[in-house]
Amino acid sequence: MAAGSAEQFCVAEERSGHCAVVDGNFLYVWGGYVSIEENEVYLPNDELWIYEIDSGLWTMHLMEGELPTSMSGSCGASINGKLYIFGGFDDKGYSNRLYYVNLRTKNGTYRWKKITNFKGQPPTPRDKLSCWVYMDRLIYFGGYGCRKHNELSDCFDVHDAFWEGQIFWGWHNDVHVFDTTTQTWSQPAIRGGDPPQPRAAHTCAVLGNKGYIFGGRVLQTRMNDLHCLNLDTWTWSGSINISGEKPKDRSWHTLTPIGDDRLFLFGGLSSDNVPLSDGWIHSITTNGWKQLTHLPKSRPRLWHTACLGKEGEVMVFGGSKDDLHFMDTGHCSDLLIFQTQPYSLLRLCLDCIGKYATLLKNQIPCLPSKLLQQVLKKITFWAAVNHRQEKKAEMERQSQLNTT
Repeated sequence: MAAGSAEQFCVAEERSGHCAVVDGNFLYVWGGYVSIEENEVYLPNDELWIYEIDSGLWTMHLMEGELPTSMSGSCGASINGKLYIFGGFDDKGYSNRLYYVNLRTKNGTYRWKKITNFKGQPPTPRDKLSCWVYMDRLIYFGGYGCRKHNELSDCFDVHDAFWEGQIFWGWHNDVHVFDTTTQTWSQPAIRGGDPPQPRAAHTCAVLGNKGYIFGGRVLQTRMNDLHCLNLDTWTWSGSINISGEKPKDRSWHTLTPIGDDRLFLFGGLSSDNVPLSDGWIHSITTNGWKQLTHLPKSRPRLWHTACLGKEGEVMVFGGSKDDLHFMDTGHCSDLLIFQTQPYSLLRLCLDCIGKYATLLKNQIPCLPSKLLQQVLKKITFWAAVNHRQEKKAEMERQSQLNTT
């Protein structure tokens, strides 16, 4: 029962401002940037990193087709096995281009397609926006970007320090819809309620037919307000009054739907520029936040991604452990997994067998073939976990030796 080589246990390169989605048994990661000698370096646009949830193994696949430019701050979302990428920022400025790639390829080839034959008008160029996925539609909100003078409107807060001629930079609170079945852009007429203040680096999540927004930044202000938009009637809730304690102001955090009525908030950057490692669960039923007390306080993250796994686990990948404005060196490549509900009995048994495979090596070959395949993946998973922990501990020892 060979667990695999060190090369097999490679991980996706460290990064922030990337895109990640889960489809089936896999987590897909694309884009983002790292810092090399104080320079922002965008990661290759033709690399798709894939993490198999059961085995814990990463693989990298080269992509083909109409490649997006290498960017950070793009908004990624998946519908029916396709990863859609909209917006972002690169060396030439902000983007309002939309691309997709089929993740369920039958021949192992991942080919980007730029959507050009759309109807309607796309949003203005921007990054650090968020997206709700509902009824085969991508519904985008907010973001930071640029507009021409004749495009200025109430949905745009101008950044006073950034303008050039007839071009203005600032924050948005407009809503745009892309229907993936008809390839049509539209801007719905909001029928009621107070919209959130323009913002970027906020986060969005869908529960039922409601699209939720939490936090984000405008000018020098970071927020901790919660809003929701009814995605059927296009009415805003206004700022939702919360009972009890609530999370502090933040940007560059994540909000992940768990179950039918709960949202999981993790990390971000606080108003006093401190990277956060706290986790909170918001219950729609009780309209209250509850802070999780068992999370490690030594692993803050901001501008990371968070995706829901097969059994209610939230998988946080990448991001930074530093304030990106002042010390842009702490990009991460580890995967944090938060269990938000009890695992099934089968999952617990598989984990136990995989973790203690050495003690059970004589019994494991006697398992039924279907169960054996699952067990072998768990053996690989725990071998990968142990290898990465040992490698990290060795790097920490070397770092301590170099400083003494």
